[in-house]
Amino acid sequence: MDDPYQFGQIAAANALSDIYAMGARPLFALNIVAFPREELPLDTLTEILRGGMDKANEAGIHIIGGHTIDDSEPKYGLVVTGEVAEKDLVRNDGAKIGDQLVLTKPLGTGIIATAIKQGRAPEDVVVRAVETMTELNRDAAQAALDADINAMTDVTGFGLLGHLLELCTASNVQAAVDFAALPLLPGVVDIAEQNAIPGGTRRNLDHVRRALTLEGEVSELDQLLAADAQTSGGLLIAVSLDKVHDLVDRLTEKGTPATAVIGEITGGGQPGITLRGS
Repeated sequence: MDDPYQFGQIAAANALSDIYAMGARPLFALNIVAFPREELPLDTLTEILRGGMDKANEAGIHIIGGHTIDDSEPKYGLVVTGEVAEKDLVRNDGAKIGDQLVLTKPLGTGIIATAIKQGRAPEDVVVRAVETMTELNRDAAQAALDADINAMTDVTGFGLLGHLLELCTASNVQAAVDFAALPLLPGVVDIAEQNAIPGGTRRNLDHVRRALTLEGEVSELDQLLAADAQTSGGLLIAVSLDKVHDLVDRLTEKGTPATAVIGEITGGGQPGITLRGS
């Protein structure tokens, strides 16, 4: 991001997501900072830290310290400590055959971030992507807990397909995803068609190909969109068929960025994903 305040907000929301994805509540955080103090004004660092602090305040926690080093490229994140009762812990290994897969944020932040670097991202597209990335997964996680889900993970650097494969591997199941059901950020398809594809997205797709089956018309671009490396992405939730409507209703009530039923757990055995097109 060009805006240091937004940069700090997004980094903090991304770090907090790991806590929410396991059904926990954050307790406190530490700043981790790398900053080129001879090349950028300290006002820039002030804004980064202010963005992180405001997002931590929104989460109801304090940043109680941290560590800073001089580095050639600015880097910022949080180390977050959370707490959850053992009986309430949500993992990615509980998915069951017949479970529906629900996604709570649209995809495409990796592609849009690449377009920003290339100077090719329209302002309205950037605004929508920032809104998504700065949204905490707190409310979505609470809705999932209230709906008594079976498994959950957040969708970040490994992309939807990568994190779904992790869930399938941990749960020893197979999944199917309907590409047409995937929520995508506005403008991301047009940007992707201009070849603004990050290297991490391409590596994600290469990694999952061994376990990926294509059904129907699924283009290479479709696959890249499904594998796009996300920053501060949504939650991917596995919930039983009889509870999916309750979950969607709760997510809708919370106003989550997406409430998309994108597929289901189709069987057990060798972990794998079928990506279904038209």
